[in-house]
Amino acid sequence: MSNIRLLNVIRAPRVSEKTARLQEINQYVFEVATTATKADVKLAVEALFNVKVEAVNVLNVKGKSKTFRFKAGRRSDWRKAYVRLAEGQTIDVMAKA
Repeated sequence: MSNIRLLNVIRAPRVSEKTARLQEINQYVFEVATTATKADVKLAVEALFNVKVEAVNVLNVKGKSKTFRFKAGRRSDWRKAYVRLAEGQTIDVMAKA
């Protein structure tokens, strides 16, 4: 897989209270491309962060219906991936690029 494709697979890490608790059990959450597969996510994380991935779970998040100034709109759908790393491996998601 090319480096450009790897960079397009992982969009951003998801940082919240829930993801902070998951990091304690060696799981990390990323927003990924809507076309990304489990294999794509595994290759991208292993290549970009130099870690060993044990498992990947992906799910589609449906966009919410919202109103703004009495006009109805809809946020776009997106996809996220839960990545479990091998024992002893870590990723610093709070590091600045």
